Amino acid sequence: MGSRAISPSSPPLLHCLLPPPSSVPNLKPTAKIKKSLSLPGRRSLILLSAAGALTPFPVDASTALSSSDSPADVSVAVTDRVFMDFSLCPSYFNSDRPIGFDLAACPDAEPIGRVVFGLYGKLVPQTVANFKALCNPSGYRGTLIHKIFQGQFFVAGRQGRREKGELRPPVDLARNMESVNPKAFQLKHSRPGILSLCLAQNDDDEEIKLNPDYRNVEFLVTTGPGPCPELDNENIVFGTVLEGMDIVTTIATIPTYKPAEKIRQFNDFAVFLGDERAQIARTTWDRPLRTVYISDCGELQVAKPSLSPSLP
Repeated sequence: MGSRAISPSSPPLLHCLLPPPSSVPNLKPTAKIKKSLSLPGRRSLILLSAAGALTPFPVDASTALSSSDSPADVSVAVTDRVFMDFSLCPSYFNSDRPIGFDLAACPDAEPIGRVVFGLYGKLVPQTVANFKALCNPSGYRGTLIHKIFQGQFFVAGRQGRREKGELRPPVDLARNMESVNPKAFQLKHSRPGILSLCLAQNDDDEEIKLNPDYRNVEFLVTTGPGPCPELDNENIVFGTVLEGMDIVTTIATIPTYKPAEKIRQFNDFAVFLGDERAQIARTTWDRPLRTVYISDCGELQVAKPSLSPSLP
C-alpha cells in the first residue's frame, strides 16, 4: 500500500513532507493522494520554493577575494627591515635659531623611541627600493612629521628646504612607475601600523610637483585605533610596523593646530570663491604643535631575506 502511495519517482522533498499512511491513524490511501503526487498543488509549489531558498548556493571565490584585505595572490612577505628613531626638538621654534639649522643636529633633542618597519619588497619592489634609498643621513633623517591626523595617520617626508625640516630626493632616484600600476594598490589600510606611500594625501608644493625630476617620497603611517578606508585604492601600502607601535601611538597623541569653526567656515567660502590663499592657509591645519622629527634612520640587515610579518 505504501509503494502505491509514494512511488520512487516522487520528488525527494515530498518524502519528507508526507508521512507514510501506516503512521497516521484512520488514514486511507485514497485517490486524493495519487492526485497530489501526479500534479503538485499550490501548497506543494510554495513548499518547494521555500526549500530552494534555504538551499546553500556555492560562493564565488573571486568575490570573496575581492572583499578580502589580503588576496591570496598578494605577497606580503617582509623582505627588508628599516628603522626610524623619532625625537622632539624644543628649540626648533626659538627666534635665535641659526640660519641653516639642521634638525638632525638638534642640541636639546628629546628621544621618543624607535620604530622598525617591515617592507613588502616582492609586492612593490620599486617603492621599497626608493624608501630604503632615503633611509640615510641625506634622506629622511632630520625631516619633520609635518601632519598628524589624530585617530587616523601621520605624514612625513615633505619635499622642500632642508632648514625647514623638509628633504630633497637625489636626482638619480628611480622614477616609481608602480604609482600607475593598479596591482600596487591591492592592500588596504585595515589596521594601525600600516606604512604607505602618500599619493592622494600628498601636500608637496605644486611648483615642486611640476618639476620634471619630481619623485614622490612622502609617506604615511596609520595610527589607529581603527582602519582608514578613505586611504584605500589611492595610496600604496608597502610595509608594516614590526616593532614600536607604542611609539606610533605616542606620536599620534601630540596636539595639533585645529582652526576654530568660524575660521573653517570662512575658509570653505573662500575655496568656493576660488581664492588660492584658502588652500595655502589649509596647509597649517593638523600640524603638530611640537617639533617631532626623524632623528635617525637606516636599514637593518636580516639573516633571512623573506620573513613573515609579525603584525601588531
